[in-house]
Amino acid sequence: MLDQVNNLLKQVDNFVWGIPLIVLILAVGVFMTIRLRGLQITKLPLAIRHMVANEKTGEHGEVSSFAALCTALSATIGTGNIVGVATALVAGGPGALFWMWLAALVGTVTKYSECLLAVKYRVVADDGHIIGGPFYYIENGMGKNWKWLGKIFAFFGVGVGLMGIGTFTQINGITSAVNDFFDPDNSWTVDLFGRTYSWTVIIAGILLTICVALVIIGGLQRISSVAQVIVPFMALTYVVTVLIILLTNLTAIPAAIVEIVESAFGLRAAAGGAVGAMIVAMQKGIARGIFSNEAGLGSAPIAAAAAQTDSPAKQGLVSMLGTFIDTIIICTMTGLAIVITGAWDMGLEGVAVTTKAFQMGLPFPPQVASFILMVCLVFFAFTTILGWDYYSERCLEYLVGGKRKIVKGYRWLYILCVFIGPFMTVSAVWTIADIFNGLMALPNLVAIVALSGVVVAETKKYLDQVKLEKKNN
Repeated sequence: MLDQVNNLLKQVDNFVWGIPLIVLILAVGVFMTIRLRGLQITKLPLAIRHMVANEKTGEHGEVSSFAALCTALSATIGTGNIVGVATALVAGGPGALFWMWLAALVGTVTKYSECLLAVKYRVVADDGHIIGGPFYYIENGMGKNWKWLGKIFAFFGVGVGLMGIGTFTQINGITSAVNDFFDPDNSWTVDLFGRTYSWTVIIAGILLTICVALVIIGGLQRISSVAQVIVPFMALTYVVTVLIILLTNLTAIPAAIVEIVESAFGLRAAAGGAVGAMIVAMQKGIARGIFSNEAGLGSAPIAAAAAQTDSPAKQGLVSMLGTFIDTIIICTMTGLAIVITGAWDMGLEGVAVTTKAFQMGLPFPPQVASFILMVCLVFFAFTTILGWDYYSERCLEYLVGGKRKIVKGYRWLYILCVFIGPFMTVSAVWTIADIFNGLMALPNLVAIVALSGVVVAETKKYLDQVKLEKKNN
């Protein structure tokens, strides 16, 4: 019976994350790119300028634009950048990275649009804190008759945070990485719940649960302050580490790029298999790209809504950098390291692929390379747990009509899920989380298209203002 349920869930998951959703997310990105005249490319320098300025402007908002970006990145930069890229390359070949770039290119403008709408339609709660996201731009932008669609989004958002991306998958990733490094042979074990676990898994799980509790009980202010420190530091550490791999293998980069492009179009496949290879590379690359940068899923707008800004378009520009940083920079560097070292074609899976690439590419002993990757994975996953607590709290707040006692009680339930995460082995839990994640996108994409005129109008108003300020200066 359990096997039948698992098979059914896998079929639903394959359908939800299949060609229709991927095509829909890409189509919305292309549509908004045309309507906004390639804003993600033409206004990239302006977006970087706003991010570096770390501005706090406007009467409303709880955190700076940069803090809002870091909160969004804390949830976005996670195991997907290390494990997800490796999975895509193993399944779809080096060409998957090319399609990941394409997903990011059109996804950047989707991220801009949804974060602009989040600021435009955010509301101030009775106690003065800001709340916004797809549920409010569906209700306030599309009209009260569409409130049911906002509720559906919020329901899936709580499900993803509590049952998947936020808790079980991340804590599992962390404890597995720690265990693989400190006790790979499971020499120190204990029997719990009818199963055998390494002491490193239990100790890492307890320590992480305490750290998570200390942060999320403090709410958004504490989450964003921790994210502002950890996210830039860990992203920089990871980027510098991968840069060392790329610089020590500099002569191999051109050949790797050629291999990526040729593989993307099936040119390296055996005779007659070019089209099939191209479709697999496309599907794996685009799906992993979307899963990694979350453009169109509706999660980042929840963080963007809390930004202290006087312009929805300005925050949209800052927030769209999340997709650029996540995919164009971090995923690309991971992918290049894996292609250059050939780790994708060694019969390995998941984090073992990236670990092998680090061991082969870095001029350090294998143990040191493994330790660096483990630390990056732990911190990336830790910040994802924090970010998704915030997202799912805001979704719950919308569902229960702002009842703060329920939201505060939910925090303890979230912490409990983090605690039991290392002991969860039911594959159905991961599949359900994956399904919820995909279903979050549907209400959000409908709203982006329906409110595309608002996005265009707000963008024009802001860019006209920027031109006027330049002229006056």
